[in-house]
Amino acid sequence: MFGARVSRRLQRLSLRLPCGLGIRLAAAARAAVAFAGRQCGQPICQAAYQNDLGQVWRWVKEDGNYINVQDGFNGDTPLICACRRGHMRIVSFLLRRNADVNLKNQKQRTCLHYAVKKRFTFFDYLLIILLMPVLLIGYFLMVSKTKQNEALVRMLLNAGVEVNAIDCYGCTALHYACEMKNQTLIPLLLEAHANPMIKNKHGETSLDIAQRLKFPQIELMLRKAS
Repeated sequence: MFGARVSRRLQRLSLRLPCGLGIRLAAAARAAVAFAGRQCGQPICQAAYQNDLGQVWRWVKEDGNYINVQDGFNGDTPLICACRRGHMRIVSFLLRRNADVNLKNQKQRTCLHYAVKKRFTFFDYLLIILLMPVLLIGYFLMVSKTKQNEALVRMLLNAGVEVNAIDCYGCTALHYACEMKNQTLIPLLLEAHANPMIKNKHGETSLDIAQRLKFPQIELMLRKAS
């Protein structure tokens, strides 16, 4: 289902791309979808990653324990898989059924780490570039994606995710937000009592990262919080 949707989207886009770029892009997308499927050994995790709410609902209905099942490949839960891709409906469904927001995968990351680390996908960038000249549709798409990611982080914080959880590198969600210069998410994390003085395994705090990357506005926010 997911692969078919990607193929249809790429087929439409290829009509606007020169030199057969759309054909090559479609082939790359099919390979990426196949690779993603191999990385999710648990069917419910694969369904969550691919935004298949019907399949996620079916697995949870069959056995409530699937809600927090961890994939054998990397330890991802369905919630982490959904947060990796920013699938809001899947995340909302899982949270309503009390999915554990603080379970960690093999990299010791929670769903919050991935929600904060989430970037625009290649297809997002492609759509933004193609639609930017058309009544600023690309700009509004970019704003919409940013707001969606903000809403995702709010949902996780409201569900009680540990804002200062550290991963295998000693990084919190705030470390990653600073690395990505994400001025919309940093205030949310600070409001939830994110600690800007936690050091990662390189000895860097979130404030150190802001200073190193020369982000004065973010540095000011972090100084006020600390």
